[in-house]
Amino acid sequence: MKRLAILSFLVMFLIGTDTFLVSPMLPVLSSTMGFPAARGGWLVSSYAIGYCIAALIVGPISDRLNRRTVLIVGFAMFACATVACGFARGFWVLLTLRFVTGLCASIGSPQIWAIIPQLVPKERVAAVMAAPTAGLTMSTLLGVPIGSFLSATSTSMPFFVVGGCALLMVVVLVLAFPAVTGPAKGVVAGAHGPVGALADSYRRLFSNARSTRYFLAYLLFQTGNFAMMTFIATWFAKGFGLSQVGIGWAVMIIGVGNTLGALAGPWVMARLAHGRMMLVGFCVYIALYAVLALSVNIIMACALLFVTYMVSGAIFPLFIERLQSLTLTQRGTVSTLTNVTMYAGSTLAGIVGGPLLAVVPGFWGITVFVIVMLSASLALWARSGALHD
Repeated sequence: MKRLAILSFLVMFLIGTDTFLVSPMLPVLSSTMGFPAARGGWLVSSYAIGYCIAALIVGPISDRLNRRTVLIVGFAMFACATVACGFARGFWVLLTLRFVTGLCASIGSPQIWAIIPQLVPKERVAAVMAAPTAGLTMSTLLGVPIGSFLSATSTSMPFFVVGGCALLMVVVLVLAFPAVTGPAKGVVAGAHGPVGALADSYRRLFSNARSTRYFLAYLLFQTGNFAMMTFIATWFAKGFGLSQVGIGWAVMIIGVGNTLGALAGPWVMARLAHGRMMLVGFCVYIALYAVLALSVNIIMACALLFVTYMVSGAIFPLFIERLQSLTLTQRGTVSTLTNVTMYAGSTLAGIVGGPLLAVVPGFWGITVFVIVMLSASLALWARSGALHD
């Protein structure tokens, strides 16, 4: 179990770093490649679109394959695509390569979330889920700022470093990742060809009345979450005059809060009802984001974001736990849809957030949008009964 947790942490750390790698680089990429800042969100969204397109097909298929093999092959493809991004010299080339990187990431990364419930006893799932969650949050603490620091020298270097580390990680996975025996128990092949099998897989999942509400609530949450995450660096540069290095340090401070929340999450889960923990987390989110745009300096902004990201790190495993509880035999499909939903939120955030940042003064357009998304998400979670246990 310990080896699974460590390797899951490392995989998600690298994938998380790559996912958010472009966000702190948007100001310098806009300058060096000569595209408007409002268009920068598409570099984030293209990764998400590629991920979503492939994942909708890969998820159900992975339920019929050995998840370990799918993880390793997908992660190797992801590593190569990330390295290729470092060779891009124009907006449209980078946009295309980020699309391909997202497509490759969709093959391997969901397997982590699906493998854990398959190998770990039910009572330990939420605690072990904290390891890959911590990997994602640590990518904010270390990966994103490192990307920001490296981009101060060359916009190619962050892609080369992350991609190179991912290639080394492929070797580690081949040698050390725990065995996963065959497909998940209870999974049967479709009787009407590939298309029919895919349709049947999703039909069975959404025959559960809670599925639609759970996934829609998660979509709204991630749309708000990514709207904030994607444009923090741009706000820090324009609103407070921070350099790329300054942005890196600011994001690192925020990431400390995220990491502390992820580390403390299992301890809190053992002592507080999970539904109540989600409710408190949402209330803190909404309250702090309501005053974020009033920040008079970078210290105040970082302090508020430190707390909100600490809450995020603590409650994120609860979202995954609830989504995985929808089924016992389609964990790959659920895991993939969970990530598709997250990246769909990223896509919407990039499309809507850029114009809001350009048209609405300060950071008010983003913060109001985030509050609306989080409030709607909370209402859906409550209506689905997810806050009652």
